[in-house]
Amino acid sequence: MKPFSRIISGTMTWGAWGSKFSIKQMQVLIEEAVGLGIYTFDHADIYGDYSTEQEFGKAFKESTIPRENVQFITKCGIQMPCEARPLNVKYYDLSGAHIRMSVENSLKKLNTDYIDVLLLHRPSPLMDPSIIASEIQKLQKEGKVKQLGVSNFTSSQMQLFQKEVLLSWNQIECSLTHEISMFDGTLDFMKFKDIGAMAWNPLGIYFKEDSIQQQRVQEVIIPLCKKYNCSEDQLLLAWLIHHPSKIFPVVGTTSAARMKKALEATELELDITDWFLLLEASMGKPLP
Repeated sequence: MKPFSRIISGTMTWGAWGSKFSIKQMQVLIEEAVGLGIYTFDHADIYGDYSTEQEFGKAFKESTIPRENVQFITKCGIQMPCEARPLNVKYYDLSGAHIRMSVENSLKKLNTDYIDVLLLHRPSPLMDPSIIASEIQKLQKEGKVKQLGVSNFTSSQMQLFQKEVLLSWNQIECSLTHEISMFDGTLDFMKFKDIGAMAWNPLGIYFKEDSIQQQRVQEVIIPLCKKYNCSEDQLLLAWLIHHPSKIFPVVGTTSAARMKKALEATELELDITDWFLLLEASMGKPLP
C-alpha cells in the first residue's frame, strides 16, 4: 500500500455532525483535497449518526477520481444510541459478528470493494484478541480489509493484539496540549513495533478553550509565528510532525484553503529550542 498523504483528511464534521454538506459539496471537497495532495480520508461508522460514510461514498462515486488513487480509513466497535440505532446504552462491541457487519456496511456505504485500514475505534474491557484476529484474518483473505489498526489503545492493549495479528496503526489523541503519549510509553512502543501513528485532534485545545494552558501557549506561539512566517495552526501541526514517530495528523477541516495551509505546515522545520519552549508553555513548568 502506498504511503498515506502527510495530512489525513478527517470527515467527522463533513455531514450531520458539522458542516452538513450536500453530496455535491462533498464531491467538490474530495476533488479539491486530492488536487492538493491529500488523498487519505478518515471515517468511522458512527460519524453523522451513521450517515456520513454513505454521503461520502455517494460523493466519491460522482467524482472522477480512481479508487486506487485514494485511501479510506474507517473505524468500528462503538455502538452509539441515536435514531439510526435506538439502543438503551452506549457500548463497545468488538465481537467477530459485529466487526463483520460493520465492515460489510462500510464497504457498501463507501461504494468500495476494500477498506485500506480498519481501526478498532475504542478498546473494550470485553474484547478477545483471538476472536478479533480470526475475523480480521478472514476479511483480509477476502480482500475486504488491507490493514488492521486500533484507535485510543494503550501499549499493553496493543501488546495483547500483537500476539494474534499484525497491527499497522494506532490513532491516538496527540497534540501540543495533549502530549501524554510522548511520555507514557505509547509512542515508544509503537515505534519499537513499527506501528504507525495517527493523531486525532492535532491542534489540541488551542482554538477550543480560553484556559490558562491556552494562554501560556499563546504567549509563546505568537512571536514564533512571526519568526517562522506561519499561522498558529501551522505551528501546532509542525510541532507535532517534528516528533520522530512521524505522526500523521488527522485534520478535520472542511475548507480546502485550510487543508492547503496544513500541507504547508509539513514543510516547516522547528529549532529544537522552540519545540521545547512550546512544550514547556503547554506543561506550565520546565522539564525535570
